[in-house]
Amino acid sequence: MEPRSRSFYLLGAFFALFILFLYGPTITIGILSFQGPGGGLTFPMRGVSLNWYRELFQQQAVGDIWGAFFRSLVLGLMVMVTTVVVSVMGGLAFRRKFRGSTPLFYLIITSLTIPSILVSLGIGLIFSQSGLDVHWATSGFGAQLTWTLPFGLLIMFAVFNRFDKSYEEAARDLGATPWQTLQHVVLPIIGPSLIGVALFGFTLSYDEFARTLLTAGSYNTLPLEIFGMTTNVTSPVLYALGTMTTLFSFIIIGVFLLIARISQSRRAAMGSDAGKGLV
Repeated sequence: MEPRSRSFYLLGAFFALFILFLYGPTITIGILSFQGPGGGLTFPMRGVSLNWYRELFQQQAVGDIWGAFFRSLVLGLMVMVTTVVVSVMGGLAFRRKFRGSTPLFYLIITSLTIPSILVSLGIGLIFSQSGLDVHWATSGFGAQLTWTLPFGLLIMFAVFNRFDKSYEEAARDLGATPWQTLQHVVLPIIGPSLIGVALFGFTLSYDEFARTLLTAGSYNTLPLEIFGMTTNVTSPVLYALGTMTTLFSFIIIGVFLLIARISQSRRAAMGSDAGKGLV
């Protein structure tokens, strides 16, 4: 075995520092969330306990933590479903050139370059000036779609750009209708990518702050609630909340990865069974 070069260790150390920089603040918050009952917001820790996690599940004097969590969860699911459906439809539409497709593509991507706070301000003004209620489920929903849809569409464009059309042609040769081809051929093949789009849609919505700031109305989503609590909560219960929400995000990612793994295993099993049938 050849000895590793000095550049390997330098790059390894740089990567370790990058990981520490990336996750260090989260780890620090997680550690401080286990402060004792008399602990504060900084080191050194005054004892170790689960006191602040118990406080988190009790009635809070300030903030509507669980109401905000429920709103973020519902909004994330709404954005996720809409992002998946519209991204698939857009990906199918852009498989063929049509008049205005290039300007439309750049118009879609442009929303990623506009400052998020301006998007939030603009959508909030449109709703208020139109006499519509500024609410997390309407204006907030629309503002977040301007963030998630471009990502979903870019993924679908890449997927369909590599898609082998011979599968669809074979299905049509066997008498399948366009809907049957989509349902039984196209969607199963792009299934793992759809799971990725769904994960993007939910996670980007769940922790979105700027685009929701001026479009959520009177009821905060969880990121807005946490931001509001930083001004009036001076106990480690805030760190306990941050740790819990971070763990929830990792659980969601794990669930989506598990679904993708199961989907790939089923596809491989179906392909193996089909091969045996041909033999």
